[in-house]
Amino acid sequence: MQRILSVVLGLTVVAGFATGCATQRIKAEKAVARTLISDEQEEQLGAQVKQQLEQEEKIQYVQDAAVTQYVNSVATPILRAANKDRSGVKWQVFVINDPKTVNAFATPGGYLYVYTGLILAADNEAELAGVLAHEAGHVVGRHSARAMVNAYGLQALSELALGKNPGMAAQIAAQLAGTGAQLAHGRSEETEADEYGARYSTAAGYDPKGLITFFDKLRQQEGNTPGVLKWLSTHPTSADRISHLQQYISQNRLSGANVGADRIGPIKQRLKSP
Repeated sequence: MQRILSVVLGLTVVAGFATGCATQRIKAEKAVARTLISDEQEEQLGAQVKQQLEQEEKIQYVQDAAVTQYVNSVATPILRAANKDRSGVKWQVFVINDPKTVNAFATPGGYLYVYTGLILAADNEAELAGVLAHEAGHVVGRHSARAMVNAYGLQALSELALGKNPGMAAQIAAQLAGTGAQLAHGRSEETEADEYGARYSTAAGYDPKGLITFFDKLRQQEGNTPGVLKWLSTHPTSADRISHLQQYISQNRLSGANVGADRIGPIKQRLKSP
């Protein structure tokens, strides 16, 4: 209880005296999110969101073991690297069977979802890895939890943390399953996820520029292929964002030799088969 109060007071001070400093605001949001929303609570929310998606959105998962094993083989080294920045996350990866939708998203608790349409849109494994690493970055950065702090306020989340408002968890899960799970993050959060994604791609041996080439390709297809709008609508790109990612990769000397066009090709053929 004392820790909760001290963090809340800390955020109040930051909000009152440093509203113009984005770095301080982000640090304060992370501190509050970490204190008020535990890893266990995030995992519970993620499980509730999954249930809502299955029951209300009627999503269907890929049943082909070769496809799911492949995606997990790409994700595993990425998530191993992510765990070094945020231990305690019990990652789960799901492949949604929807070839017309180019999308991927992450929900609290380390639940990662990728659509078959995104796998089909990737030219190589490094692009798929970049997307998965970016989504893992949202979880590591506690972006959903930080959004909850802003959306519901300190008092409501303090009550949730203390077990005084059990109905709020269900309310948050319902919102996340409806639109919140796929809402666009703020610019600073997208930038942070891009940086995490580049680092985790490199740690897994992939070319970190895979995310950049994927962004470029979707931007070129925007307007011609309706399905690509799904991921772009929640992850809007810009020349400045791509330039920042290129600069970040260069300054931190991030690189990886694995592009992986050979492995993803047969998987895409399986997904195209009737």
